[in-house]
Amino acid sequence: MQHRTIGGRTVSAIGLGAMPMSIEGRPDEARSIATVHAALESGVTLIDTADAYHLNATDVGHNELLVAKALRLAGSAADDVLVATKGGHRRPGDGTWYTQGDPAYLRTACEASLQRLDVEAIGLYQFHRPDPTVPYEDSVGAIRDLLDEGKILMAGISNANPEQIRLANEVLGGRLVSVQNQFSPRFRSSEPELELCAKLGIAFLPWSPLGGIGNAGALGSRHTAFAEVANKRGVSPQQVALAWELAKAPVVIPIPGASRPESVRDSAKAADLVLNEDEFALLDA
Repeated sequence: MQHRTIGGRTVSAIGLGAMPMSIEGRPDEARSIATVHAALESGVTLIDTADAYHLNATDVGHNELLVAKALRLAGSAADDVLVATKGGHRRPGDGTWYTQGDPAYLRTACEASLQRLDVEAIGLYQFHRPDPTVPYEDSVGAIRDLLDEGKILMAGISNANPEQIRLANEVLGGRLVSVQNQFSPRFRSSEPELELCAKLGIAFLPWSPLGGIGNAGALGSRHTAFAEVANKRGVSPQQVALAWELAKAPVVIPIPGASRPESVRDSAKAADLVLNEDEFALLDA
């Protein structure tokens, strides 16, 4: 497994997005725990979760509790794992989402995440999504305060544009370590954010990094390119997609979601798939 860095922390080049194990269509707990353990066995040392990854209002924090339990059961195998969680995006229980980014709520959310993860300090805490009713600097200021108080060890943001990335880094006094945005072969509109992170040395964590790969119609000619490289290399198109993202910049750390052990094992292998210049050019077109 290749490694990359978030702040001063070394993590696997491929992470695990735990969201599918807690939302609609989630598996039973035994399979979810097996999925987390398969990730650890494959060398994955970054797991991304959030308080909002649940089904209904009585289920808040399901994913954080699940991740914590799986790591606890893994014992020493989980010693080097960085758990990244998020606050500021909520689900009322009807399948919809809404934002809440006021400082008081973010503090309350962080305290609850600390309890669910059963840690003294959260390894990486991320402001989940901008709240249009709250000045962005106020929301990030709450994250800064949590960082200063030692309740979180590193601070990140998610679903941010370049202006918000620069503002967050300023509010945090240059301590912004990560940006988590949607990015995949199908969804490339976060290219400016990726390039800015590469310039600033901030980790860029693509969420839903496999979007479209399983649907040839969604990618059109691009799917043909990914399938072509995959067939030539004898690997899955999903591995090729992740390898392409890793090749974009040294700061990129994809966090593909998984709810089955075989899925996370396949994704982890992408860290060792190095594309040549011609392959990268074909995929990046």
